Amino acid sequence: MVFASDWLAFHADRTPDKLAAIDQATGRRFTYAELNERTTRLATFLREAWDVQTGDRVAILAKNCVEFFEFQFACAKLGAMMLPLNWRLAVPELLFILNDAEAKGIVYDAAFAEHIPALRDGSTAKLLLRLDFGAPPVDDSLAYEDALARYAPNVVMSPAISHNTPMTIMYTAGTTGLPKGVLITHGMTFWNMVNITTPTGLSYNTVHYAVLPLFHTGGLNLYANPVFHHGGTNIIAREYDPGLTLKTLTDPELGVTHFFGVPAIYLFLSQHPDFEKADLSHIQSWGCGGAPMPAALLKTYADKGYIVQLGFGMTETSPTVFLIDRRRALVKPTSVGRPLLHTRVRVVDENRQDVPIGAIGEVIVGGENITPGYWRRDEANAKTFFTDEYGVRWVHSGDAGIMDDDGCIYIVDRYKDMYISGGENVYPAEVEQVLFNIEGVADVAVIGVPHERWGETGMAIVVKKPNAELTAEQVIAHARQHLAKFKVPSHVVFVESLPRNAAGKVLKRTLREQYSGEQSLLKDN
Repeated sequence: MVFASDWLAFHADRTPDKLAAIDQATGRRFTYAELNERTTRLATFLREAWDVQTGDRVAILAKNCVEFFEFQFACAKLGAMMLPLNWRLAVPELLFILNDAEAKGIVYDAAFAEHIPALRDGSTAKLLLRLDFGAPPVDDSLAYEDALARYAPNVVMSPAISHNTPMTIMYTAGTTGLPKGVLITHGMTFWNMVNITTPTGLSYNTVHYAVLPLFHTGGLNLYANPVFHHGGTNIIAREYDPGLTLKTLTDPELGVTHFFGVPAIYLFLSQHPDFEKADLSHIQSWGCGGAPMPAALLKTYADKGYIVQLGFGMTETSPTVFLIDRRRALVKPTSVGRPLLHTRVRVVDENRQDVPIGAIGEVIVGGENITPGYWRRDEANAKTFFTDEYGVRWVHSGDAGIMDDDGCIYIVDRYKDMYISGGENVYPAEVEQVLFNIEGVADVAVIGVPHERWGETGMAIVVKKPNAELTAEQVIAHARQHLAKFKVPSHVVFVESLPRNAAGKVLKRTLREQYSGEQSLLKDN
């Protein structure tokens, strides 16, 4: 039986010699024929040796590599769910996820071998497969390449698999409470590909450089999975490195055409000493998401002729909802634009009624790209999702937004990051945009901290540019020139770097825990 929804099998048949992937860390290259054969061998191993059935959860704990995608597509062929594990988490956090998902086994990078005994002994995941990447074995688990060599490629995608079949269970970062497993279906992955293709120009000829971590939806789906769908080429970086990124993007032999990053990646890239002289004019599409991008940073790229398109998405939306079109990118630098083609967006009040143009409300997203829900979280599902009278499924984003009279959306901030000062709502992202325009500021985050008079007030946590002479008084003075008085931070703290998660988002909760206790009941300067 031939199943046309098997992306790798399709391209292996039509363009078997086309380059599918380059593993940058090892230098290995795989054609579509080779990648599909390896994936099918792995699927055969998982079915015959591990008895993986439709609906089973199987985990992977690995840094970026081609095998990550082999594992994803092997699970897809079987109708199983890939469970990507964030390797930055501590063992107790990983154990919670493994047990919550009832994972059957773990494919793991030898770099994390020291964690495996505790993960195996403390969870349901008793089956192990080790990725060595050509290095000597570090334990007695079965090696990935040995498993592939033992099993002939005799699995084809089950005809029972549909757009409604979950292919990934991806746990949220857990910034509030315990992490929740988001079910990502074959259909969600397909609709993300459809939505992102037109605004970026993805095609068979695309060469994409993937630097975001693959345990995150951005790493998998912006734009790696869509590129595989089109039969293009993915260059996979083991981890993001600004110098290596510049070298890769400027290499004429590689011919990179597409790049996606979070604001922190663009910030660190722009601060690299080779950035100014680098010629990146051949890049066809620059995409950015994960957090608001400072207008000043957008201008840094625009001054060199590079238009970075700001977007917005969620794990629950597969993920793409917005990617601003090029003609608006510089005219409305703080907007994410209008919703993409097959996505619905509203800005609503607490009663789910549309707010007036220019008013702040919650952004809700509807359409075929919405997750069927969180794994075994009935209460969270009831609070987060709803279906309207037309049968459209919607998700509450938790983000405050504004719609202008052109239909463009501005993501003001996460509601949970908003603080109230003297009875006025303050959205830190607005303050951060202003502070980023200060010449000596390399990075900045604003949080609300307790204040004896105003209830809460702002604290700016600033990373200086190298050799910058910048004082707290200068930061506050600049804020006073551009912001209403209640939005001006009362205190400024200088740090070496800001804590970020894998998606590049600043960990505001970590900052609040650190500074709210130390600086409780602040007084005016």
